[in-house]
Amino acid sequence: MKNTQFKNTNIAFTDTGKGTAIVLLHGFLENQNMWDNYIAPLSKKNRVITIDLLGHGATECMGYVHSMEDNADAVQAVLSELRIRKAIFVGHSMGGYIALAFAELYPDNVKGLVLLNSTATADGAEKKINRDRAIKAVKQNHTSFVSLAIANLFSESNRERLKTEIENVKIEALNTPLQAIVASLEGMKIRADREVLLHLTPYPKMLILGEKDPVLQYQDTLKQVEDTDVKLVTFPDGHMSHIENQEELTEILLQFFKKI
Repeated sequence: MKNTQFKNTNIAFTDTGKGTAIVLLHGFLENQNMWDNYIAPLSKKNRVITIDLLGHGATECMGYVHSMEDNADAVQAVLSELRIRKAIFVGHSMGGYIALAFAELYPDNVKGLVLLNSTATADGAEKKINRDRAIKAVKQNHTSFVSLAIANLFSESNRERLKTEIENVKIEALNTPLQAIVASLEGMKIRADREVLLHLTPYPKMLILGEKDPVLQYQDTLKQVEDTDVKLVTFPDGHMSHIENQEELTEILLQFFKKI
């Protein structure tokens, strides 16, 4: 684990291997530990960087709203520290929103983009209301909110099979401080729509979805990549493809990186 400073905030990251830089960005209530099973296979021929995003893992909170742009600037601070100019970005869920914000702010630094169980569209009116409800719920009962939120990310058919894994994700999530949870929910609620990046950017892109994702509407998310050169991969499971479909995902990522 290494550290750098961004706006007087400690940002934690890891840096493994040599070759093309791959930046792995975790989602909401996660931290860089979610990539533990991926670092070894991906770093055989690549340089793999994992980052704890604002308020998550060993990275400090930066305020009461963690915007996707603030997170993207924190990612850029890590890459500057490592003297990396271009990288391929893989973002899970909220990490995908941050990868898109990074792609908008630093277009020349992106070599490829993978959205994993994520979307390029902004929150609609209903989703914004749900974010506000979530903020209220987490303030009332932090533990209960986190436990419920995590279980709901997996497809129903996997909840029994992956009981141990789900418990481990919960344990990690419960380490996320209340301030960070609220700041991230506020940041996701106000994020910009970046669907245009899927249509107009020149580098290779891939969207990986779970058909039974309880968080993202599968058919709606599909529409984003119509008439684009974005490679689409669909798994038959939920929002946690990195756990529910680990072996297949590892292979798909390695193939994608190889072509860039």
